[in-house]
Amino acid sequence: MKQYPPLTVALIALCVAVALLSQLGASQEVLQYLYIADPHSEGLAAVGNGQVWRLLTPIFIHFGIMHLVFNMMWLWDLGGLIEAKKGSWFLGGFTLAVGIPSNLAQYLLGGSPFFGGMSGVVYGLLGYIWMQGRYNPRFGHVLHKSTVVMMLAWFVLCWTGLLGPIANWAHSASLLIGVAWGYLERNKSPARIVK
Repeated sequence: MKQYPPLTVALIALCVAVALLSQLGASQEVLQYLYIADPHSEGLAAVGNGQVWRLLTPIFIHFGIMHLVFNMMWLWDLGGLIEAKKGSWFLGGFTLAVGIPSNLAQYLLGGSPFFGGMSGVVYGLLGYIWMQGRYNPRFGHVLHKSTVVMMLAWFVLCWTGLLGPIANWAHSASLLIGVAWGYLERNKSPARIVK
């Protein structure tokens, strides 16, 4: 019997639940509690007042069905791969370590609290798996060249502005974190296989 990656499934379920509750990002009444900053206060005052969940919760917000479907597809593939190889604790820590800085980068450099999506975490996972596959033969998985080219082409296309408002700073920060983490971990002991 096939075992599903529990944390990957839980992250997908959270994203779907937020999408349904927020009517795919249309309900500001729901989203005002999930944005990195409270739209009714200055800067990160809400985080400073104890609403620390806001540093992470933008990753669960999706605006439209295609935004949700594509991010969940990549999360299933890349998150599931990492969870199978490194375990749920690693994936959880990775999600926090990539999600929070990428959200902060988007807010501080992009200038608006109205953003969301799992793609920041997805680009971090991509960078990590890409570097591990290239430089750590014990990792046991190499991303196909066409996958990397397609994701990087999409990354560049998003920066052109042709696709509308995109959380490009979140993508950039998380990709850099993932690449650096994957490269720096290249000489570590073999990946743990979780059954």
